[in-house]
Amino acid sequence: MNRSKSVRFQKDGSGAGPSGSQTRKAPVVENHLVCSLEDLYMGAKRKMKISRNVSQPNGRLVPETEILTIEIKPGWKKGTKITFPGKGNEQVNQLPADLVFIIDEKPHDVYKRDGSDLIVHQEISLVDALAGTTINLTTLDGRDLAINVSNVVYPGRQLVIAEEGMPIAKEPGKKGNLIIKFDVKFPSRLTPQQQADIRRVLGA
Repeated sequence: MNRSKSVRFQKDGSGAGPSGSQTRKAPVVENHLVCSLEDLYMGAKRKMKISRNVSQPNGRLVPETEILTIEIKPGWKKGTKITFPGKGNEQVNQLPADLVFIIDEKPHDVYKRDGSDLIVHQEISLVDALAGTTINLTTLDGRDLAINVSNVVYPGRQLVIAEEGMPIAKEPGKKGNLIIKFDVKFPSRLTPQQQADIRRVLGA
């Protein structure tokens, strides 16, 4: 009479076959999870529906669906991995694969991330660069931020606003900086009168 062979799984996740040999683990299953910069700033919850093959006692593999909840922490970076042990495909005589989600970052229209800092490229006119202006931004959590620029802005100048960058995941309560990089837009031409007025005002 034929007897079916069984595999015993230990509590630590390892398995021993009938002969006592170590049971192999199926290869890791990786998926990319694309997140907006807002999600990575404030945190978010994602519900992911997964489909996987599950081994039955008779050795057959049957499809199974499940909903997994992923809690995105404020400050997580591109490349962060979230692992669900044993939630990947099962194979006969193998331990279930781990399911890994890898955080990917969606490009933003205004902000660019550099580590824990946020960078904004701001174009201003020559008049605003010389006479001052106010930069109005909407933060990633929806706040209105008015930044007064009173000093002369020269090409290549940067303005650093402390604690207005991304949250630092490993240091709760702390944030990086907001860095505004200015691009001064010069006029393509000036009338003789405008040239004379500039010379008179600047004293050249």
